[in-house]
Amino acid sequence: MRFTKTLFFIAVSLTATWAHAAGLKSFEVPADASGPALRAFIWSPCTVAPVDITLGSIVVSGVRNCPIVGANLPLVVISHGHAGSSLGHHDTAETLADAGFVVVALNHPRDNFSDMSQSGDISVFIERPTDIKRLIDFMLNASPEAAHIDPSRIGFFGFSRGGYTGLVLAGAIPDFHDPHVSCPEPAPICGQIRRNELPTQPLTQDARIKALVIADPFSFFSTKDSLKNVKAPVQLWGSQYGGDGVLPENVVALTDDLPAKPEFHVVSNAAHFAFLAPCSPALTQSQPEICKDANGFDRVAFHKSFDADVLSFFRRHLIEAGKP
Repeated sequence: MRFTKTLFFIAVSLTATWAHAAGLKSFEVPADASGPALRAFIWSPCTVAPVDITLGSIVVSGVRNCPIVGANLPLVVISHGHAGSSLGHHDTAETLADAGFVVVALNHPRDNFSDMSQSGDISVFIERPTDIKRLIDFMLNASPEAAHIDPSRIGFFGFSRGGYTGLVLAGAIPDFHDPHVSCPEPAPICGQIRRNELPTQPLTQDARIKALVIADPFSFFSTKDSLKNVKAPVQLWGSQYGGDGVLPENVVALTDDLPAKPEFHVVSNAAHFAFLAPCSPALTQSQPEICKDANGFDRVAFHKSFDADVLSFFRRHLIEAGKP
């Protein structure tokens, strides 16, 4: 995704007598030996009615700095796509927080809308899973919300490169030489792959993640063997037309190659960016390439059902699965 700097400014269910709302605040995970500082947003259950909050060209629904409500809440971590944003899936985050989840989304360093310095380098495919592990570590150990989170109920949502990130965290082993992945020069990563200039450090995995929603993933996983270690349940989404390097046939292939058949949804008449949150008028004007859908596709209507299905999946696997 090619966001501009305008975007930079950007459980247990609550008791029925409470107003369901998403508390919203920004925070930073400090730099450490494993990587640079991580900038992120957190959405959490609160009891104050939400209002519209304008963050640059994005309008979100929530309550700034609302005290978190609830205990033993499930956590969902969101990973954006190429050059994306921590706010790119804010409607999904709001839906989950309204329902009693704690949700965090980060800007992946050097591969986000305000810093694309390594977005064309293969190193980001190695670093992204480590970013997520560091974010989970912080949420469970150092964040003010840690006491409210159940560490045994962690989910993951990933779009595009974020989908790749989730599969690696779940145990998948990418094949960067996969001939099924379109990688034309002069993209730097393609030359690195051709010259076999691949990072040698091990990929980060995280068995704490118990369920994954993967939307239009960038896939270097073309065989059953590359996916054989993925044990967590997966809800997989694919657009009919793909885009931004994602091929629909590669997404479909995952349904046969994953060890356990995923809950698979194909979104008819949709292209890749349909999975991003519906855009405000200001964002549509400044970023039409990620906001305007062709062929009469209704992104607002789709996201109502999409967010509901994502919530249902995480409820089933992070809340109901633990009940006797």
